[in-house]
Amino acid sequence: MGQAGRSRGGDAVHGDYQVFLGLDVGKEGHHAVALDRAGKRLHDAALVNTEARLRQVFDKLARHGAVLVVVDQPASIGALPVAVARACGHQVAYLPGLAMRRLADLHPGSAKTDARDAFVIADAARTLPHTLRRVDAGDEALAELHMLVGFDDDLAGESTRLTNRLRGLLVQIHPALERAFGDNISHKAVLDLLSRCGGPAGLRKAGRRKLLAIAAKHAPRMGERLVDRIMTALDEQTVVVPGTSVAETILPRLADSLREVLHQRDQVAAQVEEMLDAHPLARVLTSMPGIGVRTGARILLEVGDGTAFATPGHLAAYAGLAPVTRRSGLSIRGEHPPKGGNKQLKRAFFLAAFASLAHPPSRVYYDRKRAQGKKHNAALICLARRRVDVLFAMLRDNVPYETRSLTA
Repeated sequence: MGQAGRSRGGDAVHGDYQVFLGLDVGKEGHHAVALDRAGKRLHDAALVNTEARLRQVFDKLARHGAVLVVVDQPASIGALPVAVARACGHQVAYLPGLAMRRLADLHPGSAKTDARDAFVIADAARTLPHTLRRVDAGDEALAELHMLVGFDDDLAGESTRLTNRLRGLLVQIHPALERAFGDNISHKAVLDLLSRCGGPAGLRKAGRRKLLAIAAKHAPRMGERLVDRIMTALDEQTVVVPGTSVAETILPRLADSLREVLHQRDQVAAQVEEMLDAHPLARVLTSMPGIGVRTGARILLEVGDGTAFATPGHLAAYAGLAPVTRRSGLSIRGEHPPKGGNKQLKRAFFLAAFASLAHPPSRVYYDRKRAQGKKHNAALICLARRRVDVLFAMLRDNVPYETRSLTA
């Protein structure tokens, strides 16, 4: 869930707890280790991921006093333990993965086992409460948003796969036709043409008039140009490549599948927009040029209200946008982009920066970086890094974007 649980929860978890229960969550089940204030083990066993078994363990430990339940993942496979713990009246927190890995290095032994990880979580809760993050009881809306965004990510991957398959098949049997479609291959007009007419033979048989009638429904302005390109491409190739007859039957199916996936993405986007509009930070996020529904939702899920990051530099480093300096002794070998960071957040910032190139101040900053000799992607990374500074200030002050220069 990234930083979603940190909304109003970047602070450490404090309280007068008598029991510290660490749960190393898993798909099939969990491992639970409970320690008292002195570090004595009160419980150490595998735990089946059912409500009844979870309640049984929580109730047993509650006899020793107030219980703090700590998980290493508050979403997906850790969602049921979190929900049951709350229903039982216990405080819930989570130990971020990076902190857990560092703390694990301080404990003897190198084997990675569920029991050892659960002990590390419980011991961190007992001795280092500042390493914990609260799991906000008001995160139900964010959990729903996280599911929708995750589903949209899956649909986006399927869309890319189908588009590539469509292109590959066209390149195999009729390269000129694939070039004619170009970047419009996933356009509704193109998909409708392929769905109703099939490949090159079907398009040629349909004729110009029918193609225009089909294309005009979805592309009234570019329909005629599209059909012109198609007819020109069909005339460029007279030889029939082996396998074309079968491709004629496959292309409509691929087009229909891609059209359905894109339709589902539109539906999900509408749901995401509705949920995003209800969040108090939506107005701040989407006021920044280049941040739309999908990128705004991803940033919200990964960053929250930004309070988990002390400075814009910390946020940039988390997103993998802060350059890393190569230094050995007195020799500095320049800077290079980091390989780590939150890849989903980095992609969201990158896409938002690309979309903002129509915004004059962003374009000025981008052009300046290109003039300094940076390539397109490198210049966009620089722009994304600069926009992180602005976004951090917007979230910190809870104010929407104001037109200002990014060239400072």
